[in-house]
Amino acid sequence: MPSSPDAPTRRTVLRTAAAASTLTAAAAVPLRPAPANAAPQPSRGTELILLGTSGGPVPMHGRAGIGSALVVDGRAYLVDCGPGIFGRYAQAWLTAEQLAAIFVTHLHSDHLSDLYALLWLRFGGYQPLGGPVHVYGPGSAGNLPATWPKGRSVRTVCPSEPAPGTEDLIAGHIAATAYDINVRMRSEGWPDIRTLIRPHDVRFPLPKGAGPRKLMAPPMEPFEVMRDDRVRVTAVLVEHPPVFPSFAFRFDTADGSVVFSGDTAPCGNVARLARGADVLVHEVMDLETLALGGLKPAQLRHMEISHTDATRVGPLAERAGVGTLVLSHLVPGATNIVDDSTWHTKASKGYSGRVVVGRDLARLPVGARRG
Repeated sequence: MPSSPDAPTRRTVLRTAAAASTLTAAAAVPLRPAPANAAPQPSRGTELILLGTSGGPVPMHGRAGIGSALVVDGRAYLVDCGPGIFGRYAQAWLTAEQLAAIFVTHLHSDHLSDLYALLWLRFGGYQPLGGPVHVYGPGSAGNLPATWPKGRSVRTVCPSEPAPGTEDLIAGHIAATAYDINVRMRSEGWPDIRTLIRPHDVRFPLPKGAGPRKLMAPPMEPFEVMRDDRVRVTAVLVEHPPVFPSFAFRFDTADGSVVFSGDTAPCGNVARLARGADVLVHEVMDLETLALGGLKPAQLRHMEISHTDATRVGPLAERAGVGTLVLSHLVPGATNIVDDSTWHTKASKGYSGRVVVGRDLARLPVGARRG
């Protein structure tokens, strides 16, 4: 069906958005950028650093792939390691020695492409890892999801183990890079990388009806993933079909609480996990722009059922009662397509708290130390 004379074309939308992106987003609340020339001094307290804020595996102008660091008393806890996070980690003045743990929300490429690189390139040599880094992520899904269109013939990669989990993922990386590891241990005295990476498949009580061929995220109470003397981490399943399991994580510290939604459609489990949190870092997409950008109907349908439109995230944050809503994993992530003021306006609908539009290397102090 031809478009009406008043309907904007894709080229018009993108040109207008690019022009708007040059304006100051006065309505958006800016985060503090990382220092340009001097490393910030470690201090007590909790700080959220947005390392990368773009969604999708394709590189986007102005933003690296998804990844965040929660720095608690100088120790860094990462959530996801998408494309570009290896470099962003250093640009944020974080050292390998500070890295305590990494949490992977789900096993999509745009959330873990830099995971092994971050560890492999720093297990020895200059500024090496300071000790064992624990990696927490999904275990094996067991089976592939039965969501493919009827009649489509898809060959399975590694049919003996088509859905490996985090532990097998790390083991496979180490095996594939054995030559480099073996040489460096002998020629440069690097340590055994197997003593420095501690992968963990996150195990959890499976709600009734949940599974890769059933429900992605039936209602459930948060479960504990780990705790140490700085943080307690809990999680829930989220709605990101066809991927299972997909997690949201909550970090409770002495200063406050920060929740990371992971990739998800609007989900009651996220609202439950985020109840009363200081900060909710939530993924968003602009479905209106995507629809005008030429995505195929099947692709749009996937986005609708697996992600959260910016106009729907505000009511979820309001329901959870969070103090600050931070937008990240922005789709489309390019800064010259959707401007910050548009993101801010859409996400503010139905939400009475503070909204911030994520930018790479922005820093946000969390709460205040109590006691």
